[in-house]
Amino acid sequence: MIATKLKPNKDLLFLKNIFILLILTLSFSLSADPLQKAINNEFRDVKNVSRDIHRNPYETLSFFELKPFMTIVELSPGSGWYTEILASYLKNSGTLIAAHFDKNSKNNYLQKSRLNFEKKIISDPAYNKVKIVDLTSKLSEPESVDAVLTFRNLHNWLGPMMDKVFSNTFTALKSGGIFGVVEHRAKSGTPMKEMKRSGYVTEEYAIEIAKKHGFKLISRSEINANPKDTKNHPKGVWTLPPSFRLKEKNKDKYAAIGESDRMTLLFKKP
Repeated sequence: MIATKLKPNKDLLFLKNIFILLILTLSFSLSADPLQKAINNEFRDVKNVSRDIHRNPYETLSFFELKPFMTIVELSPGSGWYTEILASYLKNSGTLIAAHFDKNSKNNYLQKSRLNFEKKIISDPAYNKVKIVDLTSKLSEPESVDAVLTFRNLHNWLGPMMDKVFSNTFTALKSGGIFGVVEHRAKSGTPMKEMKRSGYVTEEYAIEIAKKHGFKLISRSEINANPKDTKNHPKGVWTLPPSFRLKEKNKDKYAAIGESDRMTLLFKKP
């Protein structure tokens, strides 16, 4: 009778130990994951971290098949939202090239943005290995780059600029190199004039230009989709967070929608 009563307790203890071991193993795996570690790095801006829920950096960068030893170009990094993650991810064995607005641009906004980015890069040793080049430059030596990434920038390049950037990207990439694109997604059939006004670009157009310059579409993902986004806002995509172009007007409404609906596309150079 006594032995019979003890056996369930032993089984329960055994299962409890297995559960604890699984939890410890999972915790170790997450802490050992270089990408997760880079996303959790201590020098990321708190405001940037708050946008992870909308921008899904772990899922997005995993979808782009990145590895920490790669040479990666980030096109038009803006204030460095993704730069904070990529610089940490590549700091030990990789290289990050930030292709920002041209240094000698005559546009005051572009000049200021470039200057602020340069200040960010020199502000912390974590960015010591980041190289800054002009967006309209050749980016790197031909066939020297493993991956080129762009986040929410295509709408700024619609027209000849997009051809130039895509062409330079193709030249810089190695054969088999990755071209990862995240962009505000317009409804299919949206005309060019409306794309320029709204800041939303159709998947069809993005894929067309990429194929025009020799890229092959490998996959597309709904990681950054947002079905709440109706895409008919008075100030285009900038009506939504984080821009809030209407300021306090209907702010709660747009905050509830969240950031834009986005395409996430993976191309490769044959």
